[in-house]
Amino acid sequence: MKAVILAAGKGTRMGQLTRELPKPMLCVQGKPILEHILDGLLQAGVRDFFIVTGFRAEVIEDHFGAGQKWNAAIHYGRQMTQDGTGKAPEAAREFVGEDDFVLTYGDILVRPQTYGDMLARYGREAFSGLVTCTGSQDVTKGGLVFFDKDFCLRRLVEKPSLAQLEDLRREGELPPGSVAWYNAGIYIFKPVLFEFTARLQKSPRGEYELTDAISAMVQASHRLAGLEIQGRWVDVRDPQTLAALERDSGG
Repeated sequence: MKAVILAAGKGTRMGQLTRELPKPMLCVQGKPILEHILDGLLQAGVRDFFIVTGFRAEVIEDHFGAGQKWNAAIHYGRQMTQDGTGKAPEAAREFVGEDDFVLTYGDILVRPQTYGDMLARYGREAFSGLVTCTGSQDVTKGGLVFFDKDFCLRRLVEKPSLAQLEDLRREGELPPGSVAWYNAGIYIFKPVLFEFTARLQKSPRGEYELTDAISAMVQASHRLAGLEIQGRWVDVRDPQTLAALERDSGG
């Protein structure tokens, strides 16, 4: 199993904090966010990494080098045009080759055990991928994911509008008082993913979106397992979130 980490963005919502540093290199408990992710994947047995860099790429590349300090192999590729999450993984296509791979954004923190849980779930059956999720009764938090009776992905609605939410309620997809599942942004894929990212068209938001490729995989009858993340899941999106992590010494 390989791992691809998307760390090309600047993180504009961080303001002055990312004037000189890419967001994945901001520190939490004395260690860059990206290093926390690397450490968790290492604990799950992953040793071969590809980091997609962009803004201040040299900061990431200088810190991690070729990976000797972590007894790992770390490779890099730069996303020169920031045109969305759907095209970013393609920088790693040659690196992935014929292997399965974990794909994660470089600003999402979870308990290290999460990656092992993902590999265990993915290994139970023949899947083309795995999508992690978190649960909430607030239906305005992000991309909604819907699963079948075997907890495999059957539908994904990215950043639903109020009108879309009303349609989902009418369709019975969001029963009152039920838990809504949200895309947690950490995945496992077979390299077949690249067949779908290659065909992406820009979304109404003007970007190539990974979630459109995932939806196309489902429509093409690829089976994608679901996994609820247990314990901590943090999208380090703004200075307030970063400050809260610093206060939470328990991690």
